[in-house]
Formats: sequence, structure tokens, C-alpha cells
Amino acid sequence: MSDRPFPGRRSVLRGSLAASAALTLPVGLGAAPAFARSGRPEAGWGVQTGDVTADSGLVWVRADRPARMIVETSATESFRAPRRWQGPLLGAGTDFTGTTRLHGLPSGEQIHYRVLLADPDDPRRTGEPVTGTFRTVSRRRRDGVRFLWSGDLAGQGWGINPDRGGYRIYEAMAKLDPDFFLCSGDNIYADGPIAATQALPDGGTWRNVTTEEKAKVAETLADFRGNFRYNLLDANLRRFNAQVPSVIQWDDHEVRNNWYPGEVIATTDTRYTEKSVDVLAARARRAFGEYFPISTLRRGAKEGRVHRVLRQGPLLDVFVLDMRTYRNANSPDDQTVDPQGIMGREQLEWLKRELSRSRAVWKVIAADMPIGLVVPDTTEGRPNFEAVAQGDPGAPLGRELQIAELLRFVKHRRITGTVWLTADVHHTSAQHYQPSRAAFTDFEPFWEFVSGPLNAGAFPASALDGTFGPERVFVKAPTASNVSPAGGYQFFGEVDIDGGSGELTVRLREQDGSVLFTRTLRPGLVGQ
Repeated sequence: MSDRPFPGRRSVLRGSLAASAALTLPVGLGAAPAFARSGRPEAGWGVQTGDVTADSGLVWVRADRPARMIVETSATESFRAPRRWQGPLLGAGTDFTGTTRLHGLPSGEQIHYRVLLADPDDPRRTGEPVTGTFRTVSRRRRDGVRFLWSGDLAGQGWGINPDRGGYRIYEAMAKLDPDFFLCSGDNIYADGPIAATQALPDGGTWRNVTTEEKAKVAETLADFRGNFRYNLLDANLRRFNAQVPSVIQWDDHEVRNNWYPGEVIATTDTRYTEKSVDVLAARARRAFGEYFPISTLRRGAKEGRVHRVLRQGPLLDVFVLDMRTYRNANSPDDQTVDPQGIMGREQLEWLKRELSRSRAVWKVIAADMPIGLVVPDTTEGRPNFEAVAQGDPGAPLGRELQIAELLRFVKHRRITGTVWLTADVHHTSAQHYQPSRAAFTDFEPFWEFVSGPLNAGAFPASALDGTFGPERVFVKAPTASNVSPAGGYQFFGEVDIDGGSGELTVRLREQDGSVLFTRTLRPGLVGQ
């Protein structure tokens, strides 16, 4: 652990967050939540904050009926002389969800907030306030930055198991008290129904909380919304959301396994009556924007996109990629010309432009898919590839051409401090990319760190593709496929940037928080 003191949230955990912790929904095995209908709006799904900057942040809530969202903020949990923010009217059009943007906040300070839901016809009638906290980005380098990342939640049918205490990994992450949490995709498994029970290899039984929307693959807007609500049934996740701001991106399972634009689902896949993946993706994207506080997807946002850059003070910029929306079709990926690639030309030019503008010491590229790990796609019965690499260790082909262009740009523009973070492959590892080992050599060395899953099946380590010269310095993965969370292999990562030296330390952690691997990188270098 760094010797940098944690932000002062300890009193918050004892005090104001107790209200959020007490919001244990009356969920039994096989039951959906039953909210009290007292005549006042309730916020039983908790609160979230997201895309926090030095002077702003988004606050999210969901009501159980039409309500006006009101947010009050204070420098202390006593809420003396609070500042009040009028939020949107929450209704069926957004599944009773909404976000309020707070602005003009002091930088580097702990913000206490509470959300009140008022009866639209009688503003004096409000439900019980729901409280949370977050720390705005500090403009002072000496304060440092600490954040966590992971991905892959409720996958392969492994859902909320009350026998194990639910999503326990969020409790371990909360104890580290990070400045924010980066979820690298697969926030839901819309294509993964959750049954009441699953058999375990030792003869035991895994028991899931179940809901109607998780009984089948998601196709309708209501189905996708229900998938996002499912995870919020977990008290650990709701407590975490009330304490730690999020930076959210998406990948394939928010829609369907290994999806790409223009895909048409085979008639033999009888799980789906809607065969157009573009239709499914549009519905999923709408629900995704409703259930997370994302600055570029909130109502009224001009951009309407997932990819964005989040400035985290002088030490860190986070470049959130969308390697799903603009990609070409999954294929053998061996073409010698590929202008679209995995990011699309417009996003690639955006990323190059924003990287060249960045003055932060560290530039974290939050990728929802790995660079040098081979991820096959056999959903159509052909040997296609899902990520960037295709297993050919020679010169760049297919989507590798776009990554080669980006790496060359970073080298020739002398852009320092780039680090790649991802999830997706359901194990944890650290890869160092070195041109002296590579077929393509016009780049500077860099690191890629992988973490996850949060609560999903774990899988063996992926094969490496030698095009960019990766060396796997560390890996922890099972030898069998789809190992349940009861069998371990659930992971998250930590990034800790020291405010004095500027050094960036990555720790790969298990679900209980224990450290598996540590690597410290020096600032100011083009390659490491």
C-alpha cells in the first residue's frame, strides 16, 4: 500500500453511508424487490456518482414511481446549510432513472450528498433521503491518485448468491477507498440468463437471486433495463456505489456475446426472436445510458457516445475507448488493409488528437478488449477473431494495423506515460510489449494489465500473439473453463500514482483484496 493517506471517508462510512447500507431490499431467492407503497417516492436502488471532475460530477438515482429528483450537497455529513440542485422529473420514459449534474464544486474536496425524491404534484412530500459521498478531482499533484478497475459481472449464470453474501468483491474494493472505479465492460450479461441454481463441481449447489428479466436473453428495452436492475439488488454493490464514483465503459455482453454492427443472428439461435443486432444494440445502449451516470450519454448530452477522456488532475488522464460500436465484422482478421479496424477511423483520430493534447503525467488507455491476447469468436461456427490479435505472430494484419498506427503515432509524437488497462478475458495478467521481440518494431515499449472477472466464470489464460512482442510477466488463471466464483479466480486491479515521485504502481488483487503482483513504473518515459 502507498503511504499516501486515504481521503477522509471513514467518518462517512460510519455515518451518512449507513443510510445507504440499510437499503437492503427485501429480496429472497427467486423474488424481485418489493418496494413500500406509502405514497412517497422511494429510492431503493441506491445512488451512484460518475464521471467526476475537479469541479463537477453526475449523481444517479432510480425512483419507484414518478418523482422529481432533488440533490443536496454539503461539505459535512451534517448537511448544515446545504446547496440544493433541482434535478429532472423521473418517469416511465427513462424507467424512472435520472442524473443530476453538480457543477461549481471545490476541487480535491469530499462532497457529501443526499438525493430526495419529491411527489411531482406536491413537492413537500418527499421520500426518505438516500446519501452518498465522493471526492472531486484534486488539482494538486501532491494529493496523488488511486483507482481500481475490473469488469465482467454476473456472467455465465453466476449471479447474486445470498449464501456467499452476494458480490463480496465490492466489499473488498470499498475497503481500499479509491478515488474512482473503472469498469472495463460487461457490466451485465444480457445474453446470459440466470437460473435459481447451478451445480458446482464438488457436488454442491450455487443459488442465485433470480428475476423475471434474467430468465431469458434480453431483447426488449424492458429486458435490458431489468438486466441492469438485477445487479443493483446486491447490497455490497449499492454500498460501493454510494462511496466510490465510477467510470463506465461497455463491451459485448451489454448486448450479446461477440457482437458487431450489422450482425444478423442466425436463425438456428432460437433464443432470439429479434435477429438484428443493431436493434438490440440500440435498446441496450439506451438502457446503459439510463442506468449509469455517463457524461456523454446523459439526456441532453451532445456527444451521445461512450468514448471520452476524463481529466483526473495533473497526474492522470483516462481515455475511455469503445471497441464495440465502430468495429468491423469479426472475421479471420488477416486482411492487409483495414481502415475501420476495431475503433473506427473517427475514434482513432479522436484518440490520437486527445493523447497529443494531454499534459498529464500518465495516460491510461481504458480498453474494453486486450491488444496482444488472442480472443477467438466461434459463435458463427467459423474461426473468426473477437479482439485485435489473431494468432499470427508476423507483421500486422486486420485490426492490428490500426493498433500499429496508434503505437507508431505515440512513439513519433513522443507521448509519454501510456498504460493500457482491460478486462474481458476472465483472468488477471501483466504483459510487457517490447519492439525487440516483435514483428512490428516502430513503437516504444508499453504495459498492458488485465483484471476481472468481478463475479463471473473464470477461464484459462489466453494465447499471446507475437506481432507486438508481448511477454507475459504474470498471470493467474484456472486450467478449467468457467470456474465459478466459489472456486476463486475473481480479480480486480489497483493503480496508485504517487503525488511526490509521480511513480505509477499497479497491483493485481484477488477478490479478498490480497495482492498477487506489483509493478511500479517511472514517469516521463515514452516506453517502459
